[in-house]
Amino acid sequence: MREIYLDNAATTRVLPEVAEICVKTMQQAYGNPSSLHHKGFEAEQYVRDARKTIADSLKVPEDTIVFTSGGTESNNMALLCGADARKRQGNHIITTRIEHASVYNPILRLKDLGYRVTFLEVDNNGIVRPETLAEALDDETILVSIMAVNNEIGAVEPIAELAKLTHERVPHVLFHTDAIQAYGKIPMFPKRMGIDLMSVSGHKLHAPKGTGFLYIRDKNLLKPLIYGGGQQKDLRSGTENVPGIAGLGTAVKSWFANADSNREHMYMLKERFALAMEEVPGAIVNGIFTEENLPLAERIRKTAPHVISVSFAGVRSEVLLHALEENGVYVSSGSACSSNHPAISGTLKAIGVDDKLLDCTLRFSFSFETTEEEIDAASAALKELVPILGKYRRS
Repeated sequence: MREIYLDNAATTRVLPEVAEICVKTMQQAYGNPSSLHHKGFEAEQYVRDARKTIADSLKVPEDTIVFTSGGTESNNMALLCGADARKRQGNHIITTRIEHASVYNPILRLKDLGYRVTFLEVDNNGIVRPETLAEALDDETILVSIMAVNNEIGAVEPIAELAKLTHERVPHVLFHTDAIQAYGKIPMFPKRMGIDLMSVSGHKLHAPKGTGFLYIRDKNLLKPLIYGGGQQKDLRSGTENVPGIAGLGTAVKSWFANADSNREHMYMLKERFALAMEEVPGAIVNGIFTEENLPLAERIRKTAPHVISVSFAGVRSEVLLHALEENGVYVSSGSACSSNHPAISGTLKAIGVDDKLLDCTLRFSFSFETTEEEIDAASAALKELVPILGKYRRS
């Protein structure tokens, strides 16, 4: 049976050239990058090359990139260290109701430590309105964290506008964005956009799991989260994961060589899938600006290209997920990280999805590798399965 993988927001297949460079560095460039001999320099060069590739993709200086073990560490480092670095200037933190758990939970920890937290509401499309942020900012605000792209519905936040507003109102505030679902999918240029801290995960972009980075506008903005041998200019101690970093750099280079065409391809798939959902009984696509009088293609392009959320009235998401799996189609019922602690999606609640649909929603997410034929096959499976499963709905 053919497999159709539509869960790329959870993780992506490692590219062949990425796997190749990882094996090469493990077997040949195996030195410690901190060592002073040739093998150490050889390993260090892979780290430097990856850092340059990533910095070039963001149009920022190389010394602003700190490698981490992934998006969760990057978010924790930005939030916990950012709050600690600014604690003499205030104790107020602002975030949103739709953040990923790797932002939401560290902020809850900061709240437990005595910080005052404001959770911003979003509109029905998952967008933070500037006036909402403006009302929340005050002289005690030290940190604002707003994700660039929502991982469940693909909402694209006006990050540049929000960052500018933040810095104009309260200049000392650190503005952080979780760009884990945004990097490579939409243009992200943190220096131009006024972003102080930006988190990225490698495995969302065909790099190995356990890789990622944090953009830090100025190393003096943060104190370290991990102490030790002083690697990465004292910001993140520990021997660098050379194979993972080399793989990440290779994945970034491959992706950004075709970033525009990748984006167009995924937007085409998303529109194709959304159109097909109009033929599925009870299907409702979430967060695509349905209240605006615009053609579907234009509404789709106001969102991220690779994520689409669909509610299927009367069919539980878990039941439909496994029915699709039996047909070789792999999707998600929400954030992959949240599946370890299942709960009703805060994002869906925040955008006003009907209570009856909260556990009837699936997330479909694409890659540049996803084909039109796969979209059509998945759509056909849904057209067949949803009416059947709907007959067994709970009263």
